[in-house]
Amino acid sequence: MARAPLLQLSGISLTFGGDPIFDELDLVVQPGDRVALVGRNGSGKSTLMKVMAGLVEPDHGVRVVPPGVTVGYMEQDPDLAGFETLGDYAASCLPIGEEYKVPMVAEGLKFNPETPVATASGGERRRAALAKLMAEAPELMLLDEPTNHLDIQAIEWLEDELKNTRTAFVLISHDRAFLRALTRATLWIDRGQVRRRESGFDGFEEWRETVWAEEDDARHKLDRKIKAEAKWAVEGISARRKRNQGRVRALAELRAERSSQIRRQGTAALELESGNPSGKRVIEATGISKIFGDKTIVHNFDLRVLRGDRVAFVGPNGVGKTTLLKMLTGELAPDAGTVKLGTNLEIAVFDQARARLDPNATLWDSLTNDPLMAVSGSSDQVMVRGVPKHVVGYLKDFLFDERQARAPVRSLSGGEKARLLLAKLMALPSNLLIMDEPTNDLDVETLDLLQDILGDYDGTVLLVSHDRDFIDRIATTTIALEGKGRATVYPGGWSDYVRQRVLTTESVTFDNVKGTKAPEPGKAVRDTEGLSFTERKRLDALPAIIAKLEAEISRLTDFISDPAMFSAEPVKFRKASEAIAERQAVLSAAEAEWLDLADRE
Repeated sequence: MARAPLLQLSGISLTFGGDPIFDELDLVVQPGDRVALVGRNGSGKSTLMKVMAGLVEPDHGVRVVPPGVTVGYMEQDPDLAGFETLGDYAASCLPIGEEYKVPMVAEGLKFNPETPVATASGGERRRAALAKLMAEAPELMLLDEPTNHLDIQAIEWLEDELKNTRTAFVLISHDRAFLRALTRATLWIDRGQVRRRESGFDGFEEWRETVWAEEDDARHKLDRKIKAEAKWAVEGISARRKRNQGRVRALAELRAERSSQIRRQGTAALELESGNPSGKRVIEATGISKIFGDKTIVHNFDLRVLRGDRVAFVGPNGVGKTTLLKMLTGELAPDAGTVKLGTNLEIAVFDQARARLDPNATLWDSLTNDPLMAVSGSSDQVMVRGVPKHVVGYLKDFLFDERQARAPVRSLSGGEKARLLLAKLMALPSNLLIMDEPTNDLDVETLDLLQDILGDYDGTVLLVSHDRDFIDRIATTTIALEGKGRATVYPGGWSDYVRQRVLTTESVTFDNVKGTKAPEPGKAVRDTEGLSFTERKRLDALPAIIAKLEAEISRLTDFISDPAMFSAEPVKFRKASEAIAERQAVLSAAEAEWLDLADRE
């Protein structure tokens, strides 16, 4: 027997500012669905997800959620007003006795639930919103860019959690590796139309190109038919005017059909121009060290970067990737050691904080008032790689329309801000490109194009990213920062780093069995260093968590011990039994974790 859908949209139409976003949209999400929701920036992905969540009311159409089905939505900008800590917010909708789920999820997402809301960063707020959703575990999860502000370790934790869940989910993400690993169906929004493919994100690009090729072929056939009918209208209609009015009307209908077709949005005109070649040696770092307070960023680190290298820096949030990058480019001095920069360097920087963008300035002023792009004596032109160009024309190259030119930067989406920053970056010739988290908020097409131009770029690239697929496509060298001053250089991209690290770990383990004392790379030597601050806090918290789990198991066991419960309330009996099994598994894991931490202490 077929199961009822978790969510159904029928005949949904929605218009913003006179432009239709969706028209007569039908959509069904079934139990067990794992769906990638993809499309260009600005195509309506987040808007559709808000319609699915019931947060945006369509102009026409119906949203149906069966009774008893819960739909959870991860808010991009959650409202934390009234909550003292992030943990209070994340646990706000949990039943009494299930608050223990929040610290478990928070540990995986790597944020502190005790962080005051007043001092929490935007990234911490987003992680709290994701923790709230994961802890609540609704029947359908709607996840809008959940990997933004997560490092690779947290992304992999979330990936494992979603792989193992029985909950259905719809997922928006720019992280192709994340989408490929998790999804089994694809919803593609393109010019107000939503197409569904019963296959995951892997292969989406091929499917998209096939659809567009078929569309182009149909358009060309229609153009040829209109041309033939128009020729007949000119040459033959005068002699048969009365008899052929139907054919004239048909020609008008063909032209109306052709004019109603919405042309695909082009890709951004991304282009990098290498400046004069730098010297062969770009950066030479010897024995550099840096300490902030009691935190060692890097210790006795050596690195040589040659012209044309593509170097990726990876590691957990807060480990010091951006700090190391600033030391290597001379922006920040090391505490010890030396950094020598090569000759003839022309550096261009893409910073994750978007510091070059004034949120109150218009897009027009953001470009024309930039001293590196300004054209002397002109208020409507910018200098693009040595050639003056009208500011609106240049904005159009990056998919902004004329109306947006006078809009403030703060009105832009995350993807649009990234494109504007790329516009400023790519106007300048360079031979050393510094890119700190460039992939955040960019759609797949723009990522593909950025990858292509970086591949053709003659200069050197230093890249910080948590996008595993992008690192694999770009990097020739990966530097892994693993905490406590450890930074290890690996040839290749992310996948190469993972394989080499596994092989090195296996080799070291074998050597240890033979009696050598080589430490496992990337791992703290716990038997001499004891517990970290976070682990000690976890050890202190575990007894209360264990006691709470035992009390819940006892209460649920008493609940189902009534012999009549199975036949009188079979649904409640089943859910209670499942809850007992879930809590017993969590209890076993918590007890094992406590024993491990206590033993290591």
